This record gives sequence, structure tokens and C-alpha cells, in this order.
Amino acid sequence: MIDAHAERRLLRKIDLHVWPILFVIYVLSFLDRINISNARIQGMTEELDLYGDRFNIALFVYFVPYILLEVPSNMIFRKTKPEYYLPFLMFSWAIINMCMGFVRTYQGLVVLRFFLGCFEAGILPAIVYLTSMYYKRHEFQTRMSFFFCSTVVGGAFGGLLAYAIADLDGHRGISGWRWIFIIEGTVTAVVAIASVFLIVDWPEHCRFLTAEEKKQLERRLAHDGAGSQARMDTLNAYAYRRILSDWKVWLGALVYMGVGITGYATTFFLPTILSEFGWAARAAQVHTIPVYAVSAVGMVAVAYLSDHFKHRYGFIVLGCAVATVGYGMLLCQGSLSSEAKYAAVFLVSLGGFICPPIALAWLSNNVAGHWKRSFASAAQVALGNVAGIVAAVVYRQDEAPRYPTGYGTSIAFMWFGALAASLLFAGMLVENRMRDAGKRDARLSRPKEEVENMGDYHPSFRFTL
Repeated sequence: MIDAHAERRLLRKIDLHVWPILFVIYVLSFLDRINISNARIQGMTEELDLYGDRFNIALFVYFVPYILLEVPSNMIFRKTKPEYYLPFLMFSWAIINMCMGFVRTYQGLVVLRFFLGCFEAGILPAIVYLTSMYYKRHEFQTRMSFFFCSTVVGGAFGGLLAYAIADLDGHRGISGWRWIFIIEGTVTAVVAIASVFLIVDWPEHCRFLTAEEKKQLERRLAHDGAGSQARMDTLNAYAYRRILSDWKVWLGALVYMGVGITGYATTFFLPTILSEFGWAARAAQVHTIPVYAVSAVGMVAVAYLSDHFKHRYGFIVLGCAVATVGYGMLLCQGSLSSEAKYAAVFLVSLGGFICPPIALAWLSNNVAGHWKRSFASAAQVALGNVAGIVAAVVYRQDEAPRYPTGYGTSIAFMWFGALAASLLFAGMLVENRMRDAGKRDARLSRPKEEVENMGDYHPSFRFTL
């Protein structure tokens, strides 16, 4: 038996060492990704001639390397030390972000956005993979949602910072929108250097746990979901077959792709949408902050309930329903006041931000073994970020302020994600019942090296619904 008091003390220690720096890193990652939306309404459009579809293309090109490089990055990450790999990526994109403050042409902006996507690609799947190795499955959702609050903190802070930086317009002959990239890139570079000393290593090599605490961590994880039996520590032909043929990985990625579109659309276009409600640029920046604050509270509250009830599926459907109400109001906004449209934005953002951390934690809960989890987290984020491409191109300037294509596509994607979640839920429910009935025990008669490398294919593993 594991002493409950010692276990709580261990969890607190892990929380304090693992999460704070990763939270800051992803705030800056998200901020550096979306600050182009704040710069857009501060004069960037006029200086770089971002009219027509040019702004959408600048958003779109970021996701091409971002999607293609996530799986290769996570496979490399597994063989490296996190405290060196993540700061390298971070420092690289910081320099690129600063360069965007000095760009003079639209073509130069597009090239820099492409390279920004290259270096940011590995961050989220690496963080999901690393942190999931420290926790039991039903401890992970609340922490993942707290972590995902970094996205709304990044969005809110981006609006606040853009509001403050507007006063630097013309300072040293540099436009205000350029200062957004220069200042935020500089901050990211400084944090990247400091993070070398703060990011934790893999659990078996970490320095902040004593030898006894490492053994305790290993024991508690072994008692969670048949962890000691459901292993995949060797990457061989059999492991590849198990990983690539696992329907859960691909359905989990489709869930994340579907429900993720609202988060991207909100962060890319919220300042623009609010400015079209009648607020001036600086007022629109400030009005983004309450939207993100409410979303953060909702994310954490739903995450707590999800972990408490050890259930994921129902909360994804709830988020889709809330966002749909908001989208419906925006599609019929002709007769609505600015206040009612602003309330609709709250609903869209709240429903949209609830779902992605649940989708990430849900798949992570249901794959076992180092290599399986490494691939699954990267594949889910990679395929899921197709939503970013879609969000970048469906909110067309010539359809402002109603954006029927953007809002309609977002609703369709949200419910596509809900459908994929329904299939995932039903499939795992059936699989759990078959394992309870002993109908998968024949797998144990396979060669020993396969049984010891099955991951969650092992009949003793049970799935979280």
C-alpha cells in the first residue's frame, strides 16, 4: 500500500517542479503565435499591405510545418533531455518573432511565419508527453486544463500588452505594431535561457525527486490502468503495428481537430471581430481580456468535474453545445445589440476552450507505454492542427462583420469532433466490456516479447470513458 499522506506530498512536489515553467513556456508560445492578430489592428495591415486574403495566407503558412514536424519532433524528443530540447526550440522561435518586428514586405512576413511554425511544432506534443509520464490517468485532466489556461492567459495578456505597447508607436521611429513582436520576442528569448535550469527531466532521471520518491512514483503509476503490464518500452516492428493500427489514436486526433477550431478562430480573429462591434482598436484589445478570463474559469471548473467523475466524453459534448449557442447568435446578429453580440462571443470562447484540453487528456489516458504515448500525443496535435489551417482561411475579410462561412464552418467542425468523440466513447465502452468478460485474454498466449510490449493492447488495461 502507498501511504496517502506521502502520496499527496509527492504530488505537490511534482506539481511545483513540473508545471510552472511549462505553463510560462506555452503562454509565450501561444502569445508569439497569435500576436499577429493584435498587430493587425495596430497598423500592420496598412504597412505590409495585408488586404484581401494576404492576412489569411500569413496565418495558413504557419501550420504547414507545424503539422508536418510534430510527430518527428516528438520521436526525437523521446531520445533527448527535455531541459535542453525545449529551450532550443523556444530560443529559435524567439529570434524569428523578433525578426517579424523588422520585416518590410508581405513576402518576408510569410517566410518568417513558416519558420515560426517549424520551431513551435514540437512544443505542445512534447509537453503533453512529458507531463503525462508523472501522473495517474484521473489526475491528469485537471492539470492539463490548468496548463491549457496558458492559452487564454496568452490571449488576454496579448490584448493587454498590445494596448500598452500602442503608446510606443513612433518611438525610435518604429511603429507600435513592430514593438509587439520585438518586445515579446525578447521576453521569450530570456525565458528560454532561464528554462534550461527549470525544466524537469524524464521521471526516471529527474533530479528533484529522491531515490525513494522515484520508487514511490513508479509504484503508484504501476497501480494505474495495469501500468506495470501495459508497457511499450521497445520500438520494433510489432510496436509500430500496434501504434499505427490503433483506431483510438486516429479518432482521438479527429476529436481534437474538430473541437480545436474555435480556440484558433477566437485567438486569430477576436480583436478584429470586436473592433467590428464598434470599438476602436485599443478598446477592442481590452475587451478581449474578460472573454479569456471567463474561459479560463470554465476550463478549470469543467476539468475538476471531469476528473472527479472520471469521465471525459459528456463534457466534450457540453462544450460543443455551449459554443453552438454562441455561434447561432452571431449568425443571426443583424437584430442583436453590440452587448448581445459580445455575450455570444463569451459563449463561443467558453465552449470552444473547454474541449481541447479534455480531448488531449482523454487520448493520453487511453494509450500506454513510452513509445505509444510519444506517437499518440504528437499525431493528435498534428492532425488536430488542421483546424488551425481551416480557421485561418474561413474568416474572410470580404464577409465581415457577419462571417457566415467562418461561423458556419466552426459549428460543423465542433460537431464533427463530437461525432468522433461519440465513436471513441462507444468503441472503448465495448472494448472494456469484452476485456471484463475475458474475450481478449487470448492475447496473453502470444510470444513473451510481444506481451511485454503491447501497451494498452494488453487485456488488463481498462479505458477511461
